[in-house]
Amino acid sequence: MTEVERDSASDVDGAGPECRSFPLTFSVRAAGGSWLVDAATATAGELAGLLAARAAGPVAVVDLHTCSFVDEHYRSRSPSLIAAELGVDCAVHPVGAWASDTIGVGEEFLLLDRAELPRLLDGTWTPYQVALVDLPGEVTPERLDELALAVGTTAFDRPLLPHLDGSTLWFSGHDDCYLRVESTDPGVPGALLGRLLARLAGSALTDTDDAVPVPVPEPDPALADRLLAAGPHWAGTVAAVSATEVTLALTALPRRRKLSDPAPAGPGRTVTLDLAHGRWRLGPQVR
Repeated sequence: MTEVERDSASDVDGAGPECRSFPLTFSVRAAGGSWLVDAATATAGELAGLLAARAAGPVAVVDLHTCSFVDEHYRSRSPSLIAAELGVDCAVHPVGAWASDTIGVGEEFLLLDRAELPRLLDGTWTPYQVALVDLPGEVTPERLDELALAVGTTAFDRPLLPHLDGSTLWFSGHDDCYLRVESTDPGVPGALLGRLLARLAGSALTDTDDAVPVPVPEPDPALADRLLAAGPHWAGTVAAVSATEVTLALTALPRRRKLSDPAPAGPGRTVTLDLAHGRWRLGPQVR
C-alpha cells in the first residue's frame, strides 16, 4: 500500500511555466548480472520502505545533499548532522576531502540498519542528491574505502554491483525525481514499476488544496510482469479520474525516454485502479 500526499506529488508531476504533466517513465535492462532501472518520477522517501525491504543487509548512504538542512552559509549540512537531527541511529565513516570532487561520493558515509532507512528518508525533507547501497556481511573501514573507490570510478551508465562483493541493491536519486536502481533481484524492477503506477494514480487523487494522504494499493506483481514482458521501456500519464476509478495511459517506447524527447504518443495499454474494490486491471493493447 502506497500513501500519497499532495505536496510530494505536485512538486514533481508538473514541468515548465504551464506546469504541464510530467510523465511517468520507466526503463529496465540487464547488464553484468544486474537489472538496471531508470525511472521518474518518485521521491527517495516514497521508495524508502521498498528499498529497505529489498536490501540484503546494512545500508551505506554514500552521498547526500539537500537544501532542507543548511548551515549558516546555505550549504548542505553533513549527512551525520542530518541523521542526528532526524534521530537516526547510524555509524559515520569519514571518506575525506578528496571526495568533494568525485561525483556520487560524499565526504562521509552513513552506515545504518536497513530498518532505519525509512526514518532517514521520512518524506519531511527533500534530498536533491542521495545514493545508497546495501552491504551484507562484515562491514570494515577497508570495505567502505573500497566502496568509495568503486562508486567514484564506475561510469554512471555501467553496472556498479559487480564491483562490490556481496552487495545486491544500489539506489541513486537526483532532484528527488529521477532515479537509478540496480539490483541482482529480478523482482525489483516489477516492484518499482508497481510503486510508480500507484504513486501516479495517487497523485490524481490528491490534486486539491485540501487533500489528505490517500492510501493507494499497488498492483499485483503479475500486472507489472505482463507489462515488462511486453517491453522494457514505458511512459505513463493520468488518462481519466472519476469517483470510482483512476485510469493511466501507458505507452511502450522503443528506447529509454530522454528529457529532450517529445511527449509520448499512445496509449499502448491502460491500467485502471478500481477504488471501490482496491484492485487494478490491465486493459487490452491499443494500436
